[in-house]
Amino acid sequence: MARIVSVHSFRGGTGKSNLTANVAALLAAGGARVGVVDTDIQSPGIHVLFGLEGTDGAGLNDFLWGTRTITDVAIDVTDRVAAHVPVAGSLHLVRASVQANEIARVLHEGYDVAVLQDGLRELVAALDLDVLMIDTHPGLNEETLLSIMVSDALLVLMRPDRQDFEGTAVTVGVARRLHIPELLLVVNKVPTGVDRADLAAQVAETYGTEPAGLLPFTEDVARNASVDLFALAEPAHPWSAEVRAVAARLTP
Repeated sequence: MARIVSVHSFRGGTGKSNLTANVAALLAAGGARVGVVDTDIQSPGIHVLFGLEGTDGAGLNDFLWGTRTITDVAIDVTDRVAAHVPVAGSLHLVRASVQANEIARVLHEGYDVAVLQDGLRELVAALDLDVLMIDTHPGLNEETLLSIMVSDALLVLMRPDRQDFEGTAVTVGVARRLHIPELLLVVNKVPTGVDRADLAAQVAETYGTEPAGLLPFTEDVARNASVDLFALAEPAHPWSAEVRAVAARLTP
């Protein structure tokens, strides 16, 4: 049975899509059959990390409007991983449209979240997935809550600042009320010089769980600018080591 993982952040700009893409790629390289669905329909972008920038085609929006099946819009991006390392598994992406009219339609009309839930189950079955990763919209709305509700694990990404600490507490509280089986907290953009042990202790005390990863702030990742899957391109980098530790927690 597939493990469904929602990746969430209370605010935008945390690096959620970057982490999702890199973890998914590491899982696929390790032998898992992985699917990634970009449900951040209002501000999609994870497709860029898989070399699809500047391209368009059928995606999640088409499925939600009933013009394509979910398997029709699942793109095999395994070759993006294989460009760096041998791949024992596979990786498929369901992208969301970057067309302004499609985004405006979602904002104006919304969509049937039950259709999305059914599509996720269909994708798991059709591709025989081991792991399905859902890149959610920041903040808490109906669509995000329903994605979280069908998940076996919730990976919450946060930054080490007061706004994120407070916002993440809201997300964690909701996750626990929904009885999500597993909660993973990852802190991103940890500045150089911060006492990592002290930060980990703060996270554990605040949320009642040890952080699954403390990703350092680094200009190397910033310069990468979502051009490549950094954890594969630079495996010896400290940032990549932390992402591998997160992926290990999600390995089927």
